[in-house]
Amino acid sequence: MTTEIGRPRDRGIGDAVLRATVELLAECSYADLSVDTIAARAGTSKPAIYRRWRGKAHLVHEAVFPRTATTELPDTGSLEGDVREMLRRTLTVLSTPAALAALPGLVGEMASDPTLHTALLERFGDVLVGALTDYVDAAAQRGDIRPGITAADLAEAVAGMTFLALLTRGALLDGTWTERTARLITKGISP
Repeated sequence: MTTEIGRPRDRGIGDAVLRATVELLAECSYADLSVDTIAARAGTSKPAIYRRWRGKAHLVHEAVFPRTATTELPDTGSLEGDVREMLRRTLTVLSTPAALAALPGLVGEMASDPTLHTALLERFGDVLVGALTDYVDAAAQRGDIRPGITAADLAEAVAGMTFLALLTRGALLDGTWTERTARLITKGISP
């Protein structure tokens, strides 16, 4: 029998910290966000945050990109419909005020911090590797996707095009952009 030493960890603190992080990112930039400010808003301490997350970037990543239904793969009945829905969901996640504030800083930190990059892959690995690989393989067997296209190819096309469009056009992307981009990706991966 294992006995834990010390107080049990308060699960409410984690939720309060995640909520405070998202709220603060709607008010300030990633560069201006500090763990001190997050702790104060969440009603906790810096050590309590650092017991749960390695640092600001890991915390912000989890707060801004939670595992939700938007990470599940769509099944609309057609490849173009599925790609359109993937783009729509990606746009929804990346265009929140918190994501728009966090993305530039997170991209910079991911480029220089392999642990953050690894954490991203671990958090979404089952979706990006497992489910999306199965999806791409099944679509290739049906003849919807040409052989050689990988889950990484599709994920990078959807996320990359959405991210770049948000950077260059702002949060003003509409249904026309989604339709046109879905068609472009679908034609690119189709046989």
